Amino acid sequence: MIVDCAIYREGRRREGPHDFSDALDEARSTGEAFVWIGLHEPTESEFDKVSEEFGLHPLAVEDALKAHQRPKLEVYDDSLFMVLKPVVYEPNTDNVSSGEVMIFVGDSFVVTVRHGEGAPLGAVRDRLEADPDVLKHGPTAVLYSIADASVDHYLEVADELQEDLEVLETEVFSPDGGGSRHTASRIYNFKRQILEFRRATGPLSLPLARLSGAGPFGPPVPFADETAQPFFRDVNDHLTRVNESVEGLDRLVSDILSAHLAQMSVRQNDDMRKISAWAAMAAVPTMIAGIYGMNFDHMPELHWTWTYPAVIVVMIVLEVLLYRMFKHRGWL
Repeated sequence: MIVDCAIYREGRRREGPHDFSDALDEARSTGEAFVWIGLHEPTESEFDKVSEEFGLHPLAVEDALKAHQRPKLEVYDDSLFMVLKPVVYEPNTDNVSSGEVMIFVGDSFVVTVRHGEGAPLGAVRDRLEADPDVLKHGPTAVLYSIADASVDHYLEVADELQEDLEVLETEVFSPDGGGSRHTASRIYNFKRQILEFRRATGPLSLPLARLSGAGPFGPPVPFADETAQPFFRDVNDHLTRVNESVEGLDRLVSDILSAHLAQMSVRQNDDMRKISAWAAMAAVPTMIAGIYGMNFDHMPELHWTWTYPAVIVVMIVLEVLLYRMFKHRGWL
């Protein structure tokens, strides 16, 4: 579905043809304008019209239709193709979900394809239209703004994950919270969410490094204005902070899980010591009663007047001694 189609000239939205083919011709005829077409989960037939008109590479078109791509940057003869994965974190369920944004940048056009609900394209378009000084730099400004909005949201998600992880950490190390049977599953689920977050942020480093001109990546990227490299470099710096935060979160979750398992092992050992202590205390009277329950003929004690109370007193004394010994050693 085509969400929006507009012509931008000198950083301002202009009224133009509703047909994107005519809009592209008009934009190219002026030389200083471009068309921005936004699509949301288009069907194959809908996107075929767009790809044919704008000359998009079939491999990139296939990726845009099927989605489920890693963040990447690919350069074709007639366009630049970039994939971003915006993320959404639901604190109530501790779930990280990711959408996908595919961006085609070419001669006087930008085509964005959105999958899922985690893509901030509507807000990006509104912010750009309110700032003509940025939008007048053409398709590169759109590419930069979408990447910047996505990475800025990564920072927000990382902060939310950090806050929720601190709550989980407090629960694990509380006197009674760490023993819950669901704690380990919650920690593991949290680790899976961090892994989902990392899949969105980690692979994006190389594309942003190429766009920023950093490192041994050869000549500037086609269809991307070289003057925008410092801005992409700033986005890449923010992404580096995100990736460092994700690495820290992952290590901390692993440490919390290990500490929780160690706590459970210690508690199980304590339980086994208590069980063993009570079993030992129960064994003493059982042994004595077993001896006198054998009913041998030649057991002189059976005919003594004070045998029964003496045996009871011995049992009590032994039980008290065992109880004090186990209590002193911390088994009870």
